[in-house]
Amino acid sequence: MNEKLKEFNVEFLFQAVLELRDMEECYKFFEDLCTVQELKALAQRIHVAKMLSENKVYSDIVAETGASTATISRVNRSLHYGCDGYAEIFKRLNEKNEAETK
Repeated sequence: MNEKLKEFNVEFLFQAVLELRDMEECYKFFEDLCTVQELKALAQRIHVAKMLSENKVYSDIVAETGASTATISRVNRSLHYGCDGYAEIFKRLNEKNEAETK
């Protein structure tokens, strides 16, 4: 974990996120917390990360998400040299989707 992030306000934010119970609560909380642009930027990054994890090429990612190549490169760096946060979430989402389709 990046020690620069570890402070009271960040931990309070993460504790609040962990208390969200459903999609409706997520929408309400994040709409209050973030501007529309901030939320769209976060959503774009996770979309880029998902496409990169599926081995999509930059040109396809740009076309589908509208992300800049700089953003795609930053997300790609996190996927390869980060804390595996994206990988863990994608694994859980895939497991959940597989369980729901059975």
